[in-house]
Amino acid sequence: MSTPSLVWVRARPAGRSLLSLLLVVAFALSVLAVAGEPVAGSGGAKAAREVLASLLRPDLSLPFLRTVAEATLLTAAYAVAAMTVALAVGIPGALAVSGVLVRRRSARLASVSVVRGLFATVRAIHELVWALLLLIILGPNPIAGVIAIGLPYGATVARVLGERLTDVPAAPLAALTSAGSSPWQTLFYGRLPLAGADLAGYLFYRFECAVRAAAVLSFIGLGGIGFQIQIALADLRFERVWPLLAALLVLVVAVDRLSRYVREAGTV
Repeated sequence: MSTPSLVWVRARPAGRSLLSLLLVVAFALSVLAVAGEPVAGSGGAKAAREVLASLLRPDLSLPFLRTVAEATLLTAAYAVAAMTVALAVGIPGALAVSGVLVRRRSARLASVSVVRGLFATVRAIHELVWALLLLIILGPNPIAGVIAIGLPYGATVARVLGERLTDVPAAPLAALTSAGSSPWQTLFYGRLPLAGADLAGYLFYRFECAVRAAAVLSFIGLGGIGFQIQIALADLRFERVWPLLAALLVLVVAVDRLSRYVREAGTV
């Protein structure tokens, strides 16, 4: 005699149902808020046609291509400078966040908690907000844009690198410690080699983000690709926007390919 099969129905958590309900209500309220309002302005369709038509006739004149090249190099320079600041903040911060150099458990927990809270505060403020604050303090200076990217990125680098340093296999570290290695020796001969490929790949990813952030921050007058796009849009020179966007795409793809090469080389 066969026994009837039991079908187990997994109950949906109440929190998930409440979240789904809140999302539906928020969507409904947003639709009601814009009901009856035009989705685009009266000249939106014409502007869209002009932008799309300019894709077929981009400005490829030699003087403008020289401007595109200069803006691209300036954007890359901003990204490199910002990543330099991020590494200057993030590498010491990663050691503090991970606590790998502190042997006493109580001291490690106290220092890690304080440093993580500090970096979480810095990381919570978007780089655009940092840029606006620093522009008030330093004026329209490229240093403001570099620091605005470098500070929150450095806080993020500290958190991620700290996690990578603590999430390495424990057996090699235990062998080094039992052999009498100091925390610094364990760091250089154990943790860094084990996490090296992941660290390099993440830093290149963060540099790719810095390139895009530098292009965005250049909209506020710091120069670079974003600044040139802003000028082209203000002058309704849509045919100049596409070469600038293409240059930004090439720059990001180049960084991505370099990152992939470094990761693959590190795993060989």
